[in-house]
Amino acid sequence: MVNDGVIALIPARSGSKRIANKNIKYLANHPLIAYTICSALNSNIFDSVVVSTDSQEIADISKYYGAETPFLRPAEYATDKSPDFDWLNFTLNKLDELKLNYSYVSILRPTSPFRNESTLKRAWNEFILNKDDIDSLRAVELCGQHPYKMWEYDGKFINPIINQNTKSNKYNQPFHSMQYSSLPEIFVQNASLEIVKKSSVYEYKTISGNTIAPFFTEDFEGIDVNNEIDWLVAETIIQNQLASLPEIKIKPYKIQENIND
Repeated sequence: MVNDGVIALIPARSGSKRIANKNIKYLANHPLIAYTICSALNSNIFDSVVVSTDSQEIADISKYYGAETPFLRPAEYATDKSPDFDWLNFTLNKLDELKLNYSYVSILRPTSPFRNESTLKRAWNEFILNKDDIDSLRAVELCGQHPYKMWEYDGKFINPIINQNTKSNKYNQPFHSMQYSSLPEIFVQNASLEIVKKSSVYEYKTISGNTIAPFFTEDFEGIDVNNEIDWLVAETIIQNQLASLPEIKIKPYKIQENIND
């Protein structure tokens, strides 16, 4: 490994609702989670690549592709409403019990299959460059739907969710009535990656700490495959060779399993 004291954590709970068994559904030739595991391993950044899951099946598949699954996550930290901090805090405490020596954690969600090793190296270099001044680095991209054009419904009327102070722009118009090109750039987080100091997780009781630097993803690095439409988009990207999946050098899990049978 090129650095000591950094681990990759891949959260992969069972029971996904929008796509059944999403994390182990086959995209191209391999389970979805395999691409995140292999991109982490191929990057040569991490001392350990650990999958946090409540599922023995996901654990077995993850081990096949080279990840560690030293324990299973309790069910209460694996619901669709469980805050990220709960599973992360549990996992870090368990890893501390196992005497793993690390200072930094990178959260890599398996729903970003086009995040490859070059993405991870770029992010790690940016984190190291700024680590004395930040708690974490988070992947972001330009927001497709601008929040200045978003509304909440109070049961009778709709109201902008963001203050529309016309004095803050030279056109003296509410932002919701302006062209997109006239609006300030707003970024939204995506599922590609986060890198955080372990000490900041413990100190601030969040997955990001207080001081967060941006990592600007490019092209399809930040795509998040969470529903059937996302899945079709990912398949279209692959079929049209618009982006490459991380390299996997072993046979697909089920094919290898059938050969052994």
